Amino acid sequence: MAIIVNLDVMLAKRKMSSGELAARIGITQANLSILKTGKAKAVRFSTLESICDALQCQPGDILEYREE
Repeated sequence: MAIIVNLDVMLAKRKMSSGELAARIGITQANLSILKTGKAKAVRFSTLESICDALQCQPGDILEYREE
């Protein structure tokens, strides 16, 4: 996969658990886990915006493109 999800890195930097983030943005822990592991096929801009708001970061802090 060419898009890398660095959500674990941002969670560690902000000292926040996955459960806390899921509760703050209103999604299930299961759906957050799918996103964190890179298994998600898509992410809504509204979800990305909520994540960025909760973690006080930019989308580029979470998503990264790498050539395969």
